[in-house]
Amino acid sequence: RMCPLGWLGMASLCLGTLWAVPAKERKKAEKPKADLTLYENLDLDNYDLALDNYGEILDLSNYEELYDYGDVVPKIEVGTLAPRPKDPKTLPELGETTAGTPKLQPLSSAGPIPPGPIPRQGPPSCLLCLCLGTSVYCDDADLEQIPVLPPDTAYLYARFNRIRAIRASDFTGLEKLKHIDLSSNSISWADVDAFRLLPSLQELLLPENRLTALPELPRSIVRLDARLNRIPSAGLRPEAFRGSSLPSSLQDLKQLQFLHLSDNRLDSIPAPLPESLRSLHLQNNNIQMMHEDTFCDSQDQGQIRRALEDIRLDGNPINLSLFPNAFFCLPRLPTGRF
Repeated sequence: RMCPLGWLGMASLCLGTLWAVPAKERKKAEKPKADLTLYENLDLDNYDLALDNYGEILDLSNYEELYDYGDVVPKIEVGTLAPRPKDPKTLPELGETTAGTPKLQPLSSAGPIPPGPIPRQGPPSCLLCLCLGTSVYCDDADLEQIPVLPPDTAYLYARFNRIRAIRASDFTGLEKLKHIDLSSNSISWADVDAFRLLPSLQELLLPENRLTALPELPRSIVRLDARLNRIPSAGLRPEAFRGSSLPSSLQDLKQLQFLHLSDNRLDSIPAPLPESLRSLHLQNNNIQMMHEDTFCDSQDQGQIRRALEDIRLDGNPINLSLFPNAFFCLPRLPTGRF
């Protein structure tokens, strides 16, 4: 039998055990879940609060009110913005949007965008060609017709193009035009009066084209070069050498010094020739005959024609030795077959 004192001791031990478990759990519940940010702000060297009064200092039920995470970390809504690509070319085009996704503005380059070039003011020829003073350079410009020229144009170079025709309207009002070079085009037609009203024209260069006839020439012409065309003798119409509108011939072009018609389809020498002529190139044609008065006046045996010192008739079927009296007034014999 156990004495009453022993039962009293056993009862005390059991009650102590029962009370101990809730105390430990209560202490665990009272232990705060400390945040790293909170402990960083605590001065641990001077922290002397006891665990018994910890709950009186900090109200854990209002812990979220102590720190407003909205002020520390910004709220991010998933799907609001796409991540910025490294390559700007991968940005979506304006107007392309997805459901719930706002439009993305294109990235702007650093600095303002310079304005586009202002077109040059002036006639179309200075937009297609190069205008330097009174000279217009249209070489290799892929032109199919002569452009509108400035009224003060004196020199025109339009070589290596695809011009097919020359119209009188191409040179209207160009009274200062002195030099025209239309070499290496595809010109097969020229209006009869295309150059007639150019009072200052001195040099007309038309080699390497497809001409079958020459237009009228002004009295001021000094040099005519129509090599490598398809001009027959019939294409040298009387009006071609009329000079203005006078019903005369090549002889009226009193300033003509250089006449180059080689590599065409001529079967005769154009005559009469002006006294001013210095160089006549007719090689590589089909010339077979020549009149004795072509170069010299057979009625004036004392005539001396000093200016005409360069005559080329080589490459033609004509035999120059058959016309011994045709060259007596010349300073030198023509080049050709004797």
